[in-house]
Amino acid sequence: MAFVKQLQYLALKPAKRWLRPWQSLYFGDIRVSYKRHLDGGGSTFGQNYIPLLHDCGMPPPARVFEWCSGPGFIGFSLLAHGLCETLCLADINPEAVDACRRTVAENRLANRVSVYQSDNLESISSSERWDLVVGNPPHFDWSPETGDVRVCDPGWNIHRRFFASVGRFLKPNGVILLQENNRGSTASTFSRMIEEFGFATVLVHNCEPRLTPYTRHYYLGVMRRGDMPPTWLAAVGRVASKVTPKDTARVIND
Repeated sequence: MAFVKQLQYLALKPAKRWLRPWQSLYFGDIRVSYKRHLDGGGSTFGQNYIPLLHDCGMPPPARVFEWCSGPGFIGFSLLAHGLCETLCLADINPEAVDACRRTVAENRLANRVSVYQSDNLESISSSERWDLVVGNPPHFDWSPETGDVRVCDPGWNIHRRFFASVGRFLKPNGVILLQENNRGSTASTFSRMIEEFGFATVLVHNCEPRLTPYTRHYYLGVMRRGDMPPTWLAAVGRVASKVTPKDTARVIND
């Protein structure tokens, strides 16, 4: 019985996902292609980035990177709403990368959007430079065998590798603004690795000091140690109280 379940997990389930039809969602005038199993929350709670960054008066950055992008719901929405000039997307999943490239082609965005298939940041072009990094990375220190692989970061190794390498691509005074889940972490979960790689936490919003028994998304703002936070980032804490999370009753494994 265990062998049969493992066979279903390793072979039959991926095959069924490959056969699923492509779907699409509109963000502004951009039609985003995706398959349902590729959506780790970017189409729902990930969209809270839009009012957050709009209401705090952020000038559109020249280049935004969406880490662990999946189909790029957050990044394409930022682009569609005038909250960035150009966009970079990356994901380890080739099917998610295919979704991003479909969206780029169908919307004729090749001159504004770059897409990489990359294990974390390993295959990103050395020429990339980002003003702002956003992302809805895996939220739980779980083994992939115990949960949805989209939300699993065993030992927080994905986060650690990200902070170890993102400095090569971040522009001076660049900002990392991640969306995390208080059910799986607190800001202090990542503080040691942030400091270890030369960064500082400059913003924590909507985070309880201990794990919550329910889904509660919070924002973690990080910059290079010694950089000056922009005025718009200082406003995030004031405007974020107006942003109502859309999924407070959502079960993460649904």
